[in-house]
Amino acid sequence: MGTETQDIIQLDNILVRYGKLRALDGVSVRCGPGPIGLLGPNGAGKSTLLKTVLGFLLPNGGSGRVLGYDIVKNPLDIRLRVGYMSEDDSYVHGLNAVNFVTYAGELTGMARSDAMQRAHEVINYAGVGELRYRNVESFSTGQKQRIKLAQALIHDPKLLFLDEPTNGLDPKGRQEMLDLIKDISTHKGINLVLSSHLLPDVEYVCSQVIMINKGKIIAHGSIEKLLETQKHQYDIRFKGPWQNFGEALKRLNCSLKHTIDDTYRASLPPGEKPGFFFKLARESGVQIRHLALSKPTLENVFLALVGEEENADL
Repeated sequence: MGTETQDIIQLDNILVRYGKLRALDGVSVRCGPGPIGLLGPNGAGKSTLLKTVLGFLLPNGGSGRVLGYDIVKNPLDIRLRVGYMSEDDSYVHGLNAVNFVTYAGELTGMARSDAMQRAHEVINYAGVGELRYRNVESFSTGQKQRIKLAQALIHDPKLLFLDEPTNGLDPKGRQEMLDLIKDISTHKGINLVLSSHLLPDVEYVCSQVIMINKGKIIAHGSIEKLLETQKHQYDIRFKGPWQNFGEALKRLNCSLKHTIDDTYRASLPPGEKPGFFFKLARESGVQIRHLALSKPTLENVFLALVGEEENADL
């Protein structure tokens, strides 16, 4: 039986190995209700984490609960209460859309008549109602993504897992999918986990985020609070030996990181105003050609945490 909990996901020191590789290395996290972003580069452990909480992979260590159910002891109880949109195509060859989604409902225990009625509803909601009697293998990439979302919603889940839902979509289709996901969270009241390597997607949809890299959680919390860590960051372009400027910042426990082209991002020392940079530049023998306050984004937060800029911190 599940237990009453405010945390929809609770993981404690989860370890998952593929041979010698630690795909998840001591993952501990607690997530409250709402839309949650799961962020990380390809191969970071996102899909492994989803498969573990769904009970498809048994952890080599640690414990976890989803919706109050133990991920090892009660995986079927979890899967009956969650929807899952996989990254890979997962339709049944030869079935039209309405029969495929109906079948997904029957797998959760729904009577066929109820599943069929509900299938029409969610197919319409996903925006592919006119394709309901076409075989899914004939769909375009965007249409397949929408029908995968429909099958994940068929049984009115308490929690929805979406694994790279905008993969392969053109900009218009990507925005339409994100708007649909946002509506599910905002107006349908369904908790969701959006797994993506596209940080703007998560920033658009979610209120909280889990950042993972090389199998470890590197940050977790509300997006608003994480973005606050990037306040007082400035984008700068130089003429002259910028390394001297970076060394001077380092002595003040501040950072200078290369971002793109000839632009660097610098942190302003506490209590200082932007004019500080010009004073330091004169002392370092460089000329500042451009100085602008950097807009905080999840991408900036993530890059600062994993250190994947082209140049390491000075």
